[in-house]
This record gives sequence, structure tokens and C-alpha cells, in this order.
Amino acid sequence: MSLQFDLNDLVALRALADLGSFGKAARAVHLSQPAYSRRIDKLERALGVRLVERTTRRVTLSAAGREFERKMRVLLDDLDNALLAIRGDPATRGERVSLACVPSTVGQLVCRVLDQYRRTHPRVQLLVFDAKANEVRNAVAQGEADFGLSFVDGGEGDIEFEPLVDERFVLACRRDHPLARHARLRWDELGGHPFIALARTSGNRLAVDRALAGAAARPRVAYEVQTGASALSLVLGGLGVAAMPAMALDAVAHPELVGVPLVEPEVRRSLGLIRRRGHALSASAARLYELFRAAA
Repeated sequence: MSLQFDLNDLVALRALADLGSFGKAARAVHLSQPAYSRRIDKLERALGVRLVERTTRRVTLSAAGREFERKMRVLLDDLDNALLAIRGDPATRGERVSLACVPSTVGQLVCRVLDQYRRTHPRVQLLVFDAKANEVRNAVAQGEADFGLSFVDGGEGDIEFEPLVDERFVLACRRDHPLARHARLRWDELGGHPFIALARTSGNRLAVDRALAGAAARPRVAYEVQTGASALSLVLGGLGVAAMPAMALDAVAHPELVGVPLVEPEVRRSLGLIRRRGHALSASAARLYELFRAAA
């Protein structure tokens, strides 16, 4: 097809999406505001859709604009990486690598790997997006992150999954809690204690619910929270106990927290690297990816 716009028009739209203001975006791409407005108008005419919603108080992308900008940003990032790969050594140039990860990995694994990576790539800017497993997957699938560190059941359509660590769930409780004295605990032994559960949108909650689907006895949910950090805060406050991946407790490393292995059934999750299927990583991102493989 004949394209009636150029690369500078796409860069202008990306600036507007990032800054949310015609004036700020115009300054970012070194144009006067009238010239910048003409560039956006030109792009809208070429595509035949309204990309920007303008009101007297604010400027936002339309639904079509958000969808186009998201896909366009992936193409621009790939182009940036291609140009950087040609121009020099990734260890000495300025470049960005983005990693999406579930929060429980940050305290130990991610910190250790990023520290190692920084020693050989001091000028690479590292963007860490810590979020729930489904948000990590979406960030990778949509090109907002180069790759991710999360737990899934396996490859899913446009996502490749490489397992790294198989970890079990433990019962998080205070050191002075009666259950902390046990070497291991069955799920049916938790019935008399307030249970702190994660929200149903959580990947950890899904893993627990699947494992207990056929169980006769389930813990009594007294509290439901959105994040593992909040669950552990309630545990430390003496409000109850929570089922968490072992790595989540390792990340906190609080002296008053104890993790007791849960059995009958044993709940496990597979933590691994995810990336877009068929998508080539930049040299800098590929090096970070390999460091995570080696660390596991």
C-alpha cells in the first residue's frame, strides 16, 4: 500500500501518547505547536481515522489511536534496537532493556541478576515492570517488555515459556503462631485459623484453587487482598496465615515470618522466562535473558 506518512509522524504520535500534551510533545520533537498539530492532522488523514480526542481541558488518544500507537511503538522499538545493534557495542552505548516480572522474584533472583548485568552493561537503562502474572504476560505479548519472568502453565499462542524453577507453596505464619512449630502441614489442618487469600485475579490464587478443587476441607477465608505483600503484612500483624510461594517469603526475609511446607495436596508453580514467539531480542536484552537462565 502507498503510505502517506513518514517515520517522523509516528514519532510525533508516540510523544503525544507519552506526554499527553500538544505543547510538551511539540517541544519533545523540536517543532512549533502549529507545525506539530499539522503533523498529527496529516497522520490522521493518511490513516482515515481520528487518532486524538481534543477537548478544551485535555488531549487523549482515541480508542483507534491507542490501538495504533501500541502496535506502532513495538515497530519503533524494534527499529531502535536494530539501529543500536549496527552502531556499536551494547556494553558501552546508551540503550534500554525492559523486564516484566512478578513481584515475588524481585527481592532475590531479579536483584542478583541485575547486579551482575550492570557490571558489564553500565550504560544500559533497565526498566523493571513488576506486576501480576497476567499483566506480565500482556506486557510481553504487546511488546511493552522485551521479556518477562513469570509463572504460567506453558506456551500460549504468541508466548514462548522456558521453565527455570519449580517451587512449592508454603504456609506463611508468624514465628509465634501455633502452626509454625510443624515440619509440614496438611490443608485440612488450617481450618481453625483465619486464612488470608489473594484476590481471584491472582495467579497464585488460581494455582491454589486448582489444587484444592477436589479437596473435602478448605481453609476459611477471613481476608482477601490484592497483593502478596499485603497478605504478608496481615500475617505479620497477627491476623491470620496465608499460602504463598516459597520465593515470596525468601524475598521478604523477615525474621518473624516462617514458611511451613503444605502437603496433601502439594501446590507448586513453575517459574520461567516468557517472550514473544518469533521475536528476536536485541543484543543487550538477549544477554540479560541468558543471565536469568544461568542464575536459575
